[in-house]
Amino acid sequence: MSKIQVDTIDTRSGTATMQIGSTNTSTINIGVSGDTVNIPSGVTIANAGTATGFGIAGTNLFEATMSANQASVSDATWTKFAFNQESYDADGVFDVSNNRFIAPAAGKYLMVAKGGMFPNTANGNTGSTRFYKNGSSIASSLARLGLAGGSTIIGEMYFINYMIFDLAQNDYIEVFGYFNAASGVVTFDSSASFFQGYRVA
Repeated sequence: MSKIQVDTIDTRSGTATMQIGSTNTSTINIGVSGDTVNIPSGVTIANAGTATGFGIAGTNLFEATMSANQASVSDATWTKFAFNQESYDADGVFDVSNNRFIAPAAGKYLMVAKGGMFPNTANGNTGSTRFYKNGSSIASSLARLGLAGGSTIIGEMYFINYMIFDLAQNDYIEVFGYFNAASGVVTFDSSASFFQGYRVA
């Protein structure tokens, strides 16, 4: 193995890109155990490949809300919350057109959702929220309040769900709600509903 000892490697005049490794390269090692690889302030690391071994916890952070109340929701029907605006989403992982989080890469993601609901006319006796993955309900994420005997005395409900999902790239998560009112339609309350999440591993 050959060794070159220099203080600085730079591009030649008129060249803007430096290539390290070429047709015969399989692995490029930078430094050895105990070294510090310093990335100065102002430098941009642009990754177009697969990054492994880097810290990913806390990435893909987003919060989505509703711009207005979601009115005229059908009674006793699982209906998706129309989260159509973002408070923050630096990595562009939330699709406001389809009201869903889309996993940008395989990993584990913490999802948190709060759903507020109230009937427009007559009270109800059962309400629920849950996460859906790729269009299918996740039974274990169910949050429910139900009164026995058919008593119609629930005027409004607010649920908080949270769950860690093991997702593949392009898997998507949505939030659905259900309110069984005695009659009439239901409203999903925009002021009391949100959908948040981030990658944990």
